[in-house]
Amino acid sequence: MEFLKSDLLIKFMKFGLVGISGTLVDFGITYFLKEVVKINKFAANSTGFLCAVLSNYYLNRIWTFHSSDPAVAVQFSKFFVISMVGLGINNGIIYWLNEKRNTNFYVAKIAATGVVMIWNFWANLLFTFART
Repeated sequence: MEFLKSDLLIKFMKFGLVGISGTLVDFGITYFLKEVVKINKFAANSTGFLCAVLSNYYLNRIWTFHSSDPAVAVQFSKFFVISMVGLGINNGIIYWLNEKRNTNFYVAKIAATGVVMIWNFWANLLFTFART
C-alpha cells in the first residue's frame, strides 16, 4: 500500500512538472496573442490553453504515465475532453475573478490554473491513463 501512495505522489509531481512546462506554453502564447496581437483575452486564453494541451498530452503520455496504449487517438480524445472541461473551469474562474471581482487578469489565470491542475490530474489518472 505504501508503494501505491509513493507511486501516486511521483506521478503527481511529474504531472506538476509537465504542467509547469504547459503553463509556460499557455502563458507565453496567451500573453503574445493578448498583448502583442491584441486579440480578445478569452480567445487568447483559449488558444494558449489548447497549445498547452498538446504538449501536456505528449509529455504525460511518455513520462508521467508511461503509456504504451496503441489507441493513441482514443487516449488523446479522452485527454482532450478532460482538457475542454478544464478550459471551461479555467475561463469560468478567470471571468468570475477578472470581470466580477476586478482581479488582475494574470492573477486570475494563476488561480484558475491551480484549480484546473487538480481537476486534470485526477480525471486523467482515473480515465485517460487508467490502464497504464
